[in-house]
Amino acid sequence: MLRPDYPITTERLLLRPFKLEDLDALNSFQSRADVARYLYWGPRSRAESAAALAKRVHSSTLTQEGQFLAVAVELAETGQLIGDLNLEYLSSEHRQGEIGFVFHPDHHGRGLALEATRELLRLGFEDLGLHRVVGRCDGRNSASSALMERLGMRKEAHLKENEIVKGEWTDELVYAMLEDEWKESAAG
Repeated sequence: MLRPDYPITTERLLLRPFKLEDLDALNSFQSRADVARYLYWGPRSRAESAAALAKRVHSSTLTQEGQFLAVAVELAETGQLIGDLNLEYLSSEHRQGEIGFVFHPDHHGRGLALEATRELLRLGFEDLGLHRVVGRCDGRNSASSALMERLGMRKEAHLKENEIVKGEWTDELVYAMLEDEWKESAAG
């Protein structure tokens, strides 16, 4: 079970549960074609973002496998919502989870996604007690694969044309980190 002690603060960020008032800020990046380019969904309308947000508002804790933890990322200095994290609890028996992240492009290139996602890994390994965390991305998504590598995740697979996404065959990259690897990176 994972019930984070919100808000979680990092050097520049505040991680917290989503709230209904986040709709405009969330839609400001979910509606962008450049954000949705490598995701399973296309640019979202305001109504589609509202439906996605409604699920995220009720996903601030993990009580059983199959659920996902949704975490809003805001700039501590301004309170602006800039990112969306999730940690899916894949298996309690095998202690496995999967991370996902989406950030507003206006905030790329400053290490904010790294700062936030590192905290998401900490929640998975240290608070939920996971043994293994994976992350997946479209093979063309060099920013996401670079982030997972900077987090210390190891590339385990490059699956060639394994899915049709938005009408075209796409490659998928799979990254992973084990609990011992997390402990090593956290100690260093």
